[in-house]
Amino acid sequence: MTDVLGELEQHGVVPVLTVPNVELAGDLADALAAGGLPLAEVTLRTPAALDVIAAMAARGDVLVGAGTVTSTSQVDDAVAAGARFVVSPGLDADVVRHCVTRGVAVMPGVATATELQAALRLGVSVVKLFPAEVSGGQALVRALSAPFPEVRFVPTGGITPQLLAGYLDIPSVLAVGGSWLVTPALLGDRDWHSITENCRQATQTVASTRDGASR
Repeated sequence: MTDVLGELEQHGVVPVLTVPNVELAGDLADALAAGGLPLAEVTLRTPAALDVIAAMAARGDVLVGAGTVTSTSQVDDAVAAGARFVVSPGLDADVVRHCVTRGVAVMPGVATATELQAALRLGVSVVKLFPAEVSGGQALVRALSAPFPEVRFVPTGGITPQLLAGYLDIPSVLAVGGSWLVTPALLGDRDWHSITENCRQATQTVASTRDGASR
């Protein structure tokens, strides 16, 4: 689990994907890797999601996780398909405990201090802040970081390329979930070049932000 979270932190941005067709998986994975982000959170929002996870995981060069996981059966299905981490939109104690039992990295969604305390009681110290922008954005991350300095956040939801650096500049942010990298329109057009370029720009933002913070 530590290795997975470390890899997410290393890249700084996690592409959040909703993929309607498994036939897109190979080219999509190529585009992500070419842009410097060989990782993905594949949301379980389409019938093809588990097949997409399996296709990407089978390559061996892309770290794949499952998103929008809301039940223990979905955890089992995702892990069987090759998912190495699990992301939930909210905090479900059964899902968290099941992931811990299975040795799978899990990032439950939180939006309040109360939910964050509940996550800590379950032994979780990395959480998804969702929906990030609607809930309070960077100001909320900073506010929650003060009383909970041991927590790392993965803000997701409504974040744009223009907001990315501001989130990454917060020390408690492990990584940022980005759905802007692979939009439905880009997938529909099979615009792999633009997806690669979006990823490349994001990795440049990560590098420049972290270089500035280390000075």
